[in-house]
Amino acid sequence: MSKPAKAVAVGTHRTLGQRMKDHWQLYVMLLIPVALIIIYKYIPMYGIQIAFRDYKASRGMFGSEFVGWKWFERFFRAPNCTRMIRNTVLLSFYSLLWSFPIPIILALMINQLRFQRFKRTVQTVLYAPHFISTMVVCGMLRVFLSPSGGLINLIAGTSIDFLSEASAFRTIYIASGIWQDAGWGIIVYMATLANIDTSHYEAAKIDGASMFQRIRFIDFPELIPQIVLMLIMSAGNLMNVGFEKVFLLQTDLNKATSDVISVYVYQQGIENAKYSYSTAVGLFNTVVNIILLLVVNRLAKKLSEDVSFV
Repeated sequence: MSKPAKAVAVGTHRTLGQRMKDHWQLYVMLLIPVALIIIYKYIPMYGIQIAFRDYKASRGMFGSEFVGWKWFERFFRAPNCTRMIRNTVLLSFYSLLWSFPIPIILALMINQLRFQRFKRTVQTVLYAPHFISTMVVCGMLRVFLSPSGGLINLIAGTSIDFLSEASAFRTIYIASGIWQDAGWGIIVYMATLANIDTSHYEAAKIDGASMFQRIRFIDFPELIPQIVLMLIMSAGNLMNVGFEKVFLLQTDLNKATSDVISVYVYQQGIENAKYSYSTAVGLFNTVVNIILLLVVNRLAKKLSEDVSFV
């Protein structure tokens, strides 16, 4: 065996301690984010046990009576439990179904623009809504959808109070979400497309490939790993419907479709001070998210291995 080969062989069998000693600067830098994750993500999980206790602030965490699955059973027996779960799932699923492909399509279209100044202008216009706060967006929606003088009613020549229509709530929520976040979502895809070797496009043009063929056989295959990653991340938040927007747009008349788990947790925990009950409901929501994340992760990996786009 030659000396370089021996050196490689020895290097592959080095212990963790030896590797840490050689690259100690990197491990020291890693301590800061690890410490932050432990402090802000793992230590607060200590409070999950509230979901299994009849928590009283005066008695403290361990002084409160252990009640087991009482609060979970109470939630599942609640008259609006089925409605909340159905609304949360449908609102999240429809948001993912309609919102997820839009940034991919926009990124592929913008990548075909050849005038750099116009390209940057389009990107800036699409990014801008992301920086508008949810409170302002909801205020704009109330103005645009107002039955008296609202832009939509003026265009349609009607006087419909859309926010009071339960059937319109999901459309309003999803459409406003696309307008606000689609432009921001293209950043990851645009960065991936920017790394494609331009010689691929030149060779495709010489071979007579059309614009759609270049997108299909060059751009889209490069985006597949990022698409899979973003899909997995989106699935992990499938049950986490945006609380702020739902809470600000919810009315007594549209609760049939806007009554979701996140708003219910806020109402029970903050407004009614039912800490144990709200923690149990939030924990149920989190467990469902974890299950969905694992399932989608497995399916996405299998799909990316089996499907060929060439």
